[in-house]
Amino acid sequence: MKPRADETLDSIRDIRIFQSKKGYRFSIDAVLLEQFIATRRSSTGIELGTGSGIVSILLANRLSDIQLTAVELQKSLADMAKRNVMINDLGDRIEILQHNIKELKEMYSTNSFNFAYANPPFRKPKTGRMSRDKERAIARHEIEISLRELVETASYLLKHSGRLYLIYHPFRLVELVALMKEFRLEPKRMRFVHSKKNDEAKMVLIEAAKGSGTWLKIEPPLYLYERGRTYSNEVLGMLGKSQPDM
Repeated sequence: MKPRADETLDSIRDIRIFQSKKGYRFSIDAVLLEQFIATRRSSTGIELGTGSGIVSILLANRLSDIQLTAVELQKSLADMAKRNVMINDLGDRIEILQHNIKELKEMYSTNSFNFAYANPPFRKPKTGRMSRDKERAIARHEIEISLRELVETASYLLKHSGRLYLIYHPFRLVELVALMKEFRLEPKRMRFVHSKKNDEAKMVLIEAAKGSGTWLKIEPPLYLYERGRTYSNEVLGMLGKSQPDM
């Protein structure tokens, strides 16, 4: 299987990924989210907005005994994700579903999954600079789904004590936590991501549990870079490469 004229074929750890040359391309955020997910053996998970499928593919490759459903609204990305699953021989453990996340409650009964995960759009409509590329715009702005709708859907789909994993921007963290608590998702673990030491946090990783008690663990900060644009040893370990080319 070869990339199309408008695609590249990239590799990370020991998987291969088709990506659009000009459209949506995954970033380090996907790797950070996948590494943050800690789930039990023989679990079922659902990704709410999979893009090219990178997070689910990395996760299924790391944890061989889980079953994943990866949902993507955009047909171009869903088709690419299916090809990425095929090229990595993970079709027996990952199902790519082209569907609107807001309508998943019509397809599944409540309490269907052990865990859910997402790298959701963080900008509200008409805020920030919107990309002219449709794939990138939908990935970054709440054009097709709001944060409230995503959290509500995740809560519906999760079993009691099921986990939700997100990577999000700190400037909307208060709003995110309030929504989680409204829909019975109690934050349990949080880790702030900084470009380097002494910089303010640029992202936050958060794990919440459905129907659980109130307690929260703040993990040590994660630093992306050590010197200039050289990735830190921790991030290099996540990438599985000594000289990352992302």
